[in-house]
This record gives sequence, structure tokens and C-alpha cells, in this order.
Amino acid sequence: MNRKILISSLFMCALCVLSTSISWAKNPIITHIYTADPSAHVWKDGRLYIYASHDVDPPRGCDLMDRYHVFSTDDMVNWKDHGEILNSGQVEWGRPEGGFMWAPDCAYKNGTYYYYFPHPSGSDWNNTWKIGVATSKKPASDFKSQGYIKSVGGFAMIDPCVFVDGDGQAYLIYGGGSKCQGGKLKENMVEIDGEMKDMTGLIDFHEAAWLFKRNGIYYLTYADNNPRQNQLRYAMSKSPLGPWEHKGIYLEPTGCDTSHGSVVEYKGQWYAFYHNQSISGKGNLRSVCVDKLFFNADGTIKTVVQTTRGVK
Repeated sequence: MNRKILISSLFMCALCVLSTSISWAKNPIITHIYTADPSAHVWKDGRLYIYASHDVDPPRGCDLMDRYHVFSTDDMVNWKDHGEILNSGQVEWGRPEGGFMWAPDCAYKNGTYYYYFPHPSGSDWNNTWKIGVATSKKPASDFKSQGYIKSVGGFAMIDPCVFVDGDGQAYLIYGGGSKCQGGKLKENMVEIDGEMKDMTGLIDFHEAAWLFKRNGIYYLTYADNNPRQNQLRYAMSKSPLGPWEHKGIYLEPTGCDTSHGSVVEYKGQWYAFYHNQSISGKGNLRSVCVDKLFFNADGTIKTVVQTTRGVK
């Protein structure tokens, strides 16, 4: 009997040692400042980068969002804050009062990183949105404002997503106020090639467009208008500009009024990035989270299981 007890005790100890040796990234994954609207990308250096908006504390509303930071990891557990890369005071064409630096994105082409961000050009902020562009030769520093994309913007048109396809063609999809548009970018990545067109087939589009590709199929994810508890929906297409076939909800409400996310594959696993308000309890002081994302055999997305443990 004593021998059985000893063996059992040793087994339990081994389990404890094993469990403590496994590293987990607890959600939220960024806790030292408030962040939201994560756009996740994997670049040529093998690291995964998050380009997120920054909820300034103490908050007054969405108008104070400013001072973008970049975060990266090579193991999905330990995240590096690369520091501030851009603020409204560096945007020469921007709103005189500053602020309103909302959900950004980043793209890479021909040795340059292009950072896209929505920002108003006038005090009448919601009628003067433009899509700004900053560039750098590095993924997380030295970004300099290069003006804005002509012929896009206007009332509620925010949340740029720029997707570079396998053939090198880049696309801009963006929108807000229930309007979503997309179009090709020229080789210089700062001009529209042709005309923007409405994205058709989407159901209950609100904002937060995100475009990605898997197994030859394009996916467009976005936030809906679910009252005070936005959900993330998605649609599928054989073309990066649609027409789209709505497939449903892949991320249920996170506790925030708003929702905004991105989807990316890293080291053979797909991940869903999003934000919640679990640290602050306030919808204008949000925090970035990540959980694994899985697909069904037909390519549709399984509902993401939101966890506090995060991923290992």
C-alpha cells in the first residue's frame, strides 16, 4: 500500500512539474497599455507583428485614441512592445486638435513597409476621414508620414485593410457606417488603380474589414451592427473583391460595444486576434487578445472559443 501511495505521489508531482513547464499567453496578451483593433501580420523575419490602435488612459471617448505602438512575438507567448511609431502630431495634413488615430493596418512590398491609418483632416471629424500612409524600411520603427490616399475617405469611411496577394497585387478594403468598399492599389501602394467598388453579398456590415486568403479562397471578416455588442462576421469569395457569400458569425461578442479583429496563420496554426475590456471594464479602454482559429472541411470557420488562458 505504501508503495502504491508513493508511486501515485510521484506521478502527481510529475504532472505538476509538467504543467508548470508549459508556457501560456494569458488573455489579454498586452496589459501594460490599452490596445484595440489588432492587425496581425507575419513578415520575412519570421516574427508575428500586431499593429493596434491605442486607447489613451484616462479616456474621454474615441477621440483621444493616438500614439500607435507595434508588438511582436516569435512564440505566441512573449510579446515585445517596440514602442510608439506614429502619433497625430506627426500627421501634417491631419485634424488640428489631433487624436482620432483609429484602427490601422500594415503591408509589405518591394522592401518597404506601408502603414495605413484612418484620421480626419478637419475638426468636423466624421465627415473628413482620410486614409493616411506612413512608410519605413523596418517593420516596427522609423515610420514617416507620406500623406494620404487620394480619392478615398469621407463620411465614416475608416478601418483600412491592405492585402497583398500572391501575384503581388495589393488591395484596399475599408469602410464604416454600413458601407464597405474595395479596390486595387497601384504599384506605389499609395494610389488607387481604377475605381473603388461596393462589396456585395455582405450581411449587416458595420466596420472593421479584414481580408485574408486560405487554400485559394478569400475571406472578408467584419464587425456587424449587433446593438452595443458587435460580433465578427465573415464572407467567402473566389475573388479578393467579391462578390461575397455571407457565412455567419465566427467571433461572438467580447464584452465591448465594438469588435475588431484579424486572422493570420503562424507556424502552421491559424489565430484570431480581437479585443475585449476585461482589464478596465470600460469599452474605451480595451485590450488585445488572441485565440486559436479552426476551419471546417468545407473551408467555413468554426466559432472561436474565447479564453482567458490564451494560446501556448
